[in-house]
Amino acid sequence: MRAVDIKNGVGPADSLFINENVDTPIPGKGEILVRVKNGYVCLSTATPSKTKQIYFADLFQREGKYPVPPGAPSTLGVEFSGIIETLGEDVTSFKENEKVFGLAYGGAYAEFIAISEKLCIHIPNELSYEQSAGIPETWMTATQALWTIGCFEPGQKVLIHAGASGVGISAIQLAVSHGASAVFITAGSEEKIDFCVSKLGATAGFNYHTQDFAAEILKATNFEGVDIVIDFVGQSHFQKNVQVAAKDGRIVILALLSGNVAKEVDLGPILYKRLRIEGTTLRSRTLEYQEVLKNKFQEKGLPGLKSGKHMVFIDKTFSWKDIAEAHKLLESNKTQGKIICLVD
Repeated sequence: MRAVDIKNGVGPADSLFINENVDTPIPGKGEILVRVKNGYVCLSTATPSKTKQIYFADLFQREGKYPVPPGAPSTLGVEFSGIIETLGEDVTSFKENEKVFGLAYGGAYAEFIAISEKLCIHIPNELSYEQSAGIPETWMTATQALWTIGCFEPGQKVLIHAGASGVGISAIQLAVSHGASAVFITAGSEEKIDFCVSKLGATAGFNYHTQDFAAEILKATNFEGVDIVIDFVGQSHFQKNVQVAAKDGRIVILALLSGNVAKEVDLGPILYKRLRIEGTTLRSRTLEYQEVLKNKFQEKGLPGLKSGKHMVFIDKTFSWKDIAEAHKLLESNKTQGKIICLVD
């Protein structure tokens, strides 16, 4: 089969090429072989930091800075849509020629991918291959942050940092549609704030460059604070997250884009507000964990995507023959939505 490869194993975007002679994977027990050819793969959404670094698993892996999970394919790509080609032994949930999408441990930049049936979802009639490929990572991460870690319930207040990022866009829509009493966001520009408020339904947004988001949100909540904080930024936001969290609040840490070390933290509020602070990753999780999360997404997120209440924002679609240009666009941090590649 054909698959995207990297000259010399690691390198810049221009080192990406389509290798014409890659072994087609063979589905094992409980696995399905998905034909991605004429389907789509998605470049996972970038999350910019204050230092202009871009956190993106495919970019980091391409540059040799992101170790793949044990047993995962070396080929890039974790999001895909396609048609089932063949079934491995003991597959019970799918049939040949059914349309599926999913979140893989790797190997999606290829004509075929072998993947556990536990990680796949049937594509609803209401969604296209293109839309489906752009769903798994961001929507499942948002589901994980809100429910698996954050224990979200209707009527609670939520703060989502990097509101215009892929996970932020998904988390805003989920929180709003499931009855949050307020959804606050932070972003680095007024354009992004306006997008989150006017297009996605966030209650209010704050520019972390020019505003003290903790002080502003405390005022807006009559100094009660928020029940859940979803944070990608880390060091520079940590103390303010503690300040803005309500009693029994949860702070979910998804990334550390401003740095790993918070040099000075007032531990008092963590104690007397009974805060729970938890970090989480997704790609390194067990198959069983990912299956439970997939099921939670199907309960909380997929119905809204089917009905059109939730939106998948696609910035641009490329042929996978132009994968280098797609990576360069992602690196530019000028996108407002997913970058999708047709495997043609």
